[in-house]
Amino acid sequence: MATKKITFDPDASSSPEANFNILGGANFEGNFEVVGTNNSAFDLSGYSGSAAMSKSVAIGATLGITTAFTVGFTSATDGKLKISLSSGVTRSLNEGRYVYDVLIVSSASTYSLVRGNVLVIPP
Repeated sequence: MATKKITFDPDASSSPEANFNILGGANFEGNFEVVGTNNSAFDLSGYSGSAAMSKSVAIGATLGITTAFTVGFTSATDGKLKISLSSGVTRSLNEGRYVYDVLIVSSASTYSLVRGNVLVIPP
């Protein structure tokens, strides 16, 4: 899976978007390179992360959290993180369109780092 470069601005009211396809029954990994508005690596040291996806049933409507991703900082100082799902988890997902959101937390602030659509394709 290619790395998706995203620009993070804590003062922005919206987050960037990146879309993925997940093949049911296969391991999934989404890699992100986070840069600041000056286009240099955004230091994610001191942040924690979470990510979840929900089944999309209509425009603007979801069924609640379907599954949570594992979030790992592969190099926090270089702004690199990944989200992943095991093959056992992707095998249990129903085919269709989902939406996801990656959140990061620092001190008392929570930010939406990136969000987008996920298309789950049956094995």
